Amino acid sequence: MDYGKGIPVKGRFAAQPEHRHLTTEATYAPARQPTQQGAFGQSHASGRLPIAVGLYLAAVLMPVLFNVGSLVITPIRLMLLFYVPVLTAQLFAGRFGKILAVDIFFFLYLAWATIAIAVNNPSNVVESIGSTTVEFLGGYLIARAYIRTPETYESLIKTLMVITILLLPFTIPELLTGKAVIPNLIESIPGLRSVNDAANPKRMGLERVQNVFAHPIHYGLYSSIPFVCVLYGMKDRKSLAWRLVGAAAISFAVFASLSSGAVLALVLQTGLLAWALIFNKLNYKWLLLFGLFVLAYIAIDLLSNRTPVRVFMTYATFSAQTAFYRSAINAWGWFNVGQNPIFGLGLRDWIRPDYMLRGSVDNFWLVNAMRYGIPGLVLLSIGCLAGIVQVAIRDTSASAYVTRLRVTWVITYCGIAFTLATVHVWTNVFSFVFFFFGAGMWIASYKAEPAESVNSEPPTGGRTRLSFQRPPAAAPSGPVRLTRFSRDFQRGGADSQPAPRPSETSYSRQKSPEKPRERGAEPGRKPKA
Repeated sequence: MDYGKGIPVKGRFAAQPEHRHLTTEATYAPARQPTQQGAFGQSHASGRLPIAVGLYLAAVLMPVLFNVGSLVITPIRLMLLFYVPVLTAQLFAGRFGKILAVDIFFFLYLAWATIAIAVNNPSNVVESIGSTTVEFLGGYLIARAYIRTPETYESLIKTLMVITILLLPFTIPELLTGKAVIPNLIESIPGLRSVNDAANPKRMGLERVQNVFAHPIHYGLYSSIPFVCVLYGMKDRKSLAWRLVGAAAISFAVFASLSSGAVLALVLQTGLLAWALIFNKLNYKWLLLFGLFVLAYIAIDLLSNRTPVRVFMTYATFSAQTAFYRSAINAWGWFNVGQNPIFGLGLRDWIRPDYMLRGSVDNFWLVNAMRYGIPGLVLLSIGCLAGIVQVAIRDTSASAYVTRLRVTWVITYCGIAFTLATVHVWTNVFSFVFFFFGAGMWIASYKAEPAESVNSEPPTGGRTRLSFQRPPAAAPSGPVRLTRFSRDFQRGGADSQPAPRPSETSYSRQKSPEKPRERGAEPGRKPKA
């Protein structure tokens, strides 16, 4: 026994602390940001989904159309028409943290789009740019303003998973009959219109489901977004069974769309997540993956009699006809960009062969280049890339929980950006894609609290262990008891000053000095007489 550490005294002789000074400190300190104020003074410290975000998600799911003069109004446009000017002013006033590079590039993109439309279609500037600004910028700013903490972002992911599950009862009948349930109900109400029936041909003997969206591609892309966030981002927050059920529901919804672009998004997310987990301890794993992609592109270009893009289209679509048509769209689309490189085509029709009867372009990035010219595409692409890079390089090592949210957001949006090269999005899903982009921007300015540790994880259930700390005892202020049972006893009479109280409620027993050993004696053996 080490006598220098002291032996705590028990029983009636032990010093009794005053319980009103007892403090507790939890051994777990959750990863959290300081309390932040969003637009209109709403706090995000509780982690609950803000009202504005709930209204926005509801508006995304409402396939209702009505006309105000020549303008087509939707619930999401009506809501964002009010929010955009207010949130824009608050963004540049610093209400949502410092201004990021992505903020500047997105506003420059809209400014250039306005110029391009004014050059090509002066009479359509207000209508076209107005709807684009409201949907694109409104979705981004709603998330930028209200999704500011890990807890709020987690609530968003859970809500998206619940929405996907709630839409499944309307998915299954449409998968079998081809009749969209909710749009047909809205069409039966006088004075209201809904999205048109996409009327796509069957695939694999099943109807393609569009549910409440304008196209099956939109339903599939919307459903695929929370997949990897639920499967891995909610680790240690929800049980494995909860996460697997959520991932299975999302996968079924994506399959029901029978869209190669949506399925590709799911496959790409899964592959990137597997790469991140397998090479978790490798510092340059993403540079290595990028190098492998470049090497594969060069190898295909050298070994195949087709371009790498055509080879990719062949294996990334459900049919050879779709692959051929998309290859023709890309070829003629970039031809039109070359003919109008600065201001694009605006809303004018594009040049294409006679056999391409439809004027649709299944490539979001290509549509922006054709409509607004190369400067418009560059400004939008740099803005997206700047946001992804800022989030990807942010140091979140102080919290494993936030690190998982960061990794899953980057993986999700890399999958979305890649998938947008095979599909085009508009109206509600166009707004939602950039809403989810803004939902991850809090990570770009994330700062860990000093109390956080590398392995800090929120408790998933059960009891939380508390440690108790007793403050130092205060010096006596009243008369001092001079009894042999009192710690204040000191020889020298009643007028003597009391001895100082020890700072700890324990007493130390000093080790008695050893007696000198006789000459010739060995340790543990008695000396000879």
